[in-house]
This record gives sequence, structure tokens and C-alpha cells, in this order.
Amino acid sequence: MSISLDKSKLDSLAEEVRACGAFARQVQHDIHRNYKSDGTVITETDLEVSRRILYMVGRLFPDANIISEEVLTPWKDDAPCTFVLDPIDGTDVYSQGLPSWAVALGIMDENRVPVGAMIDAPRWGIGCDELFVRLDPGSPDVTINGQPLVLRGDKDVPRQITMGAAGQRHMDFTNFHGKVRTFGSSIIHMLSPAIYPHFEACVNQPCYVWDVLSAHAVLLHEGMLMEYVDGEPFVYDDAFVLERQPFKRPVYAGTRAGVDFLRKNLPVRY
Repeated sequence: MSISLDKSKLDSLAEEVRACGAFARQVQHDIHRNYKSDGTVITETDLEVSRRILYMVGRLFPDANIISEEVLTPWKDDAPCTFVLDPIDGTDVYSQGLPSWAVALGIMDENRVPVGAMIDAPRWGIGCDELFVRLDPGSPDVTINGQPLVLRGDKDVPRQITMGAAGQRHMDFTNFHGKVRTFGSSIIHMLSPAIYPHFEACVNQPCYVWDVLSAHAVLLHEGMLMEYVDGEPFVYDDAFVLERQPFKRPVYAGTRAGVDFLRKNLPVRY
């Protein structure tokens, strides 16, 4: 059974996520690129958004666990839920002034099942400038900019997919004749099959828990799944969640039939 969290507190948290998205958009034009020890990009915005949202989650939900890309926080085995934050998903494109990035906050229950999401992409949308996706744990609806999401399009035969920027080298395109879109944000890639009628599936390369959890919650709510390319189920094990390691091999995301189609027609290149 899904967890249930106080709606008024979730409303306050959603306001802060959107406010952080607006802040990130406002300062994007003069941001400076810095680099972590592993060579990945980080900006001042990542740190400020992380600080603000972690403070809000800690104040509103003090019993919850928090996992963030930029800050290491203590883990409590008896926590009722876990919030997983990527302050800027797509920092590389963000730092170059491009639009395809998002503030992504996911929620998983005590069994590590993704059950909630607040995703703000303030320069990305569906015929408008902002995309704000919200799924409260236990809610009957995913909403986009306050309106219920209606899944549209035939998703069982992928003709247009999204894929991470580093993913193509892993895949054999010999028998796949559709289109591939790459935006630079794992969250946006994974959301696309659910929110756009003419994107049917996603292939995602290995990345971290904060890069996938919020979008995975939306996919699960809409009857879709995420599965490793070899057919193994995708699980939130200790290495992925507690040790902050990336998962080890590419995944497919979409409907059951769509994932099976990709496994047959877009396999891993050996």
C-alpha cells in the first residue's frame, strides 16, 4: 500500500520546488561551470537549490530519509519514506544555457518503491514555457501544470524514443528504424513516454538514483515499467540507494509490449 503524506505539507514543498525552478531559470544566463572530482559539471545553482529543498523537506518531514546528489545525509532504517533530490537534472545542458533541465524530487516508500514526484522544468513544456509534474503518494492522478495527465498514443510499438547522450554507443540500431531524441536530462528522457503522445519509450544509460526515481514514479503510476536490457527487473538495492553507485547496464522504459519490442529490435551491442 502506498504511503500517505500530509497534503498541505506537500503543497508547501511543491511551491518550493517550483520557486527553485524559477530561481534556476532566472540565473541561468550568467552561470559559471565548475567540475567535481569525477569530471561532472556542477554550478552554484545546484548547491543553492539543494540547500533550499533539503531544508524544506527536513522541516516538513523530519522523520523521512533524504538522498541528494550534492549533500550526503544520514540514513534511518525506520524512516517511513525517502525523498530523493536532483537539484538540477541536466546540469551540463543547464550550464550551457540550453532548456532541457529540471529540478527533480522523487519519493519512495519504505519498500523502496517510487511513489511520488515533483518535477519542475521551467524552460520545457507542452506548448508552454513551464512543465511542472506532480504525483503525491497515493494520489489517483499525475498532474501536469495542475491538470490531470491523460496518457495518449499507442505506446506498444516504439517509433520514437528518447535516449541519454552517452547511450547510443551501447545499442545496436540495425533493426530499429524509428527516431531517437536526446535532450541531456535523464528525468525528461524518462518522462517523455508518459507525457508526450508521440514518444513511446526510453533507453537510459547507467546513472544514479536521483537521475531516475521521480520519473520512474510517474511511469509506474501510468502502468509503465523500467527494466534492464537483459530482462532483469530494476530494483533499488543498497548499492544504488545507500552506496550512491550508478546502476550497471542500460535500461528500457515504457509499456510491457514496448519494452519487449525494444529488447528485440534495439538490443545491446556486444
